[in-house]
Amino acid sequence: MFVDRVKIIIKAGNGGNGSVSFRREKYIPNGGPDGGDGGNGGDVIFSVNPGLHTLMDFRYKKQFKAQHGGDGRGRNQTGGNGESLVIEVPPGTIVRDEQTGLVLADLTVPGQRKILAGGGRGGKGNVHFATSTRQAPKFAREGGRGQERSVMLELKSIADVGLVGFPNVGKSTILSILTAARPKIADYPFTTLIPNLGVVEARKGRSFVMADIPGIIEGAHDGVGLGYEFLRHIERTRILVHVIDASGAEGRDPLEDFHIINRELRDYSEKLAEKPQIIAANKTDIPGTQENIERIRAGLEPMGCRVFPVSAAQNKGFGPLLDEILQLLDELPEPESFEEEVDIYRPDVEREQPYEITLVNGEYVISGPAVDKLLGMVNLDDYDSLQYFQRMLRKQGIIDALREKGVQDGDTVRMNDFSFDFLN
Repeated sequence: MFVDRVKIIIKAGNGGNGSVSFRREKYIPNGGPDGGDGGNGGDVIFSVNPGLHTLMDFRYKKQFKAQHGGDGRGRNQTGGNGESLVIEVPPGTIVRDEQTGLVLADLTVPGQRKILAGGGRGGKGNVHFATSTRQAPKFAREGGRGQERSVMLELKSIADVGLVGFPNVGKSTILSILTAARPKIADYPFTTLIPNLGVVEARKGRSFVMADIPGIIEGAHDGVGLGYEFLRHIERTRILVHVIDASGAEGRDPLEDFHIINRELRDYSEKLAEKPQIIAANKTDIPGTQENIERIRAGLEPMGCRVFPVSAAQNKGFGPLLDEILQLLDELPEPESFEEEVDIYRPDVEREQPYEITLVNGEYVISGPAVDKLLGMVNLDDYDSLQYFQRMLRKQGIIDALREKGVQDGDTVRMNDFSFDFLN
């Protein structure tokens, strides 16, 4: 089975928590704080493996998690960093954010790697919160949360030249003649169930990659037949070699077939319809084909499509076709990347919307990542920690924001499960 579009969930590791610890040694009964920091959470990294050709490995496994960072310990011991998770994908894989559709990565080059979910930073131990007036802080900072996102993986075959045309016009046979590829070939619709790629070794050491795109039929842009499951594989090609059955032996009109395929390309993507096309008029070994060749030339060459009669059965006529492909490849620009600039980062709460204040049943409810972070770094049973908590409320502008919302002395303020009365 060929799988070329899947949805998965990736989750980077959380950062380890900072430690609350105090130095306790012989003759030093009241030593200072020595709580170590937490380790960083592991990232989720996508890596291109040229040995892979499908997204089959993601058919059953849908969730991928990197390792969490270790918690800090006493004696200033830092927790270990979480191990990053490397997800291998085939060349040509595009990773999109499922919610926005934004392209996060266009993975084309073997060995290419990209972080798509950043691990949380480790929390600070209590040693960082000691001051001249607060010499024994009984609180530390929790580790940051690792980034989590739902992504779509989409495989678009990478080839310079794409062979398109109706089923049974000879695309697979032509690919096998021109390259070392050995696709399965038989005489029935949709013989090719996956895009086959091969390297064409042309003259003077020149080479290019050619892909046999599975048969496209009328209505393919709406999903008829194998439809858009394979149309997407043509998007990366620079040239289309349109293979038609010049003999009309199966009762089909080659010119009509040409126009049907191009309508499907245009309905799927205007860019596809604008790609340069070369016509490979196949099956010229069948008697009576010459008259059709002249009609095909008269109909297509005025449109800018050069026609090259070939016979895959007799391996004839491919020299001029290859020369034309090479000349066009020299003239055309390199294909555009699908990649967009997306900021992938370690998800620190300062870079998110820090908090919001809503009035619920008479209570002022403060929620958001800044709240989670602040509550995670204080010990509400400790006086020094509460003093620090109050200073942070002012420093982060939460007190001023509450006043703007109309809070009065004695009103209840709630942050997650913690509630207190507001006093100016």
